[in-house]
Amino acid sequence: MSARLGSLVSGVRWYLREIGGTARWEAYLEHCREHGHEPVSRGRFERARTDARAAVPGARCC
Repeated sequence: MSARLGSLVSGVRWYLREIGGTARWEAYLEHCREHGHEPVSRGRFERARTDARAAVPGARCC
């Protein structure tokens, strides 16, 4: 039972990190470390992601 609960908690944690953008932020920080870049603030990072999504609306209706 505890292994199942641990698996459930792990899945929920993964899901929340994905929809919250934490996973992408951490991947960006790792990329900056690997390439010796100074990372922008989290706010600027999220703004750039939002702007990029807005520039290519895809299947959105509005």
